Amino acid sequence: MNFTIRIVANDVEREDAFSVRRKVFVEEQRVPHHLELDEYDDLAIHFVVYSDQTPIGAGRLRETSNGIGKVERVCILKEFRGNRLGNLVMDALEKHAKMSNYEKIVLNAQVSAIPFYEKLGYTITSPEFMDADIPHRAMEKKLTD
Repeated sequence: MNFTIRIVANDVEREDAFSVRRKVFVEEQRVPHHLELDEYDDLAIHFVVYSDQTPIGAGRLRETSNGIGKVERVCILKEFRGNRLGNLVMDALEKHAKMSNYEKIVLNAQVSAIPFYEKLGYTITSPEFMDADIPHRAMEKKLTD
């Protein structure tokens, strides 16, 4: 299979990212639709993973304060998991964050995804909390020395 990742550049690609997010978060994980699509979608830079021309993964990055980027909504369709596509998404997000001169990236990881983020160099920075009825912990990764 041929996988590519793109920064969303038009309405079609934006809808591709949203469609993947709806399938993973709303349909699979039962996150309420009004929580999944939020006010930050207009501010964030969106990324979408394609298998040929089919959207299969997504993620977004936004600046939360000067020099800090926040990774959100990282997801891969269930049938494509296990192909290291999460790494592809995170690599693209981190490269963009570095080009934007962010000092660090923060994220709120679902507890089940913590080992994935730890392998990428993220560290836990909070106790467990609930978000959309799913346990999470805040994590961060410094991008500068």
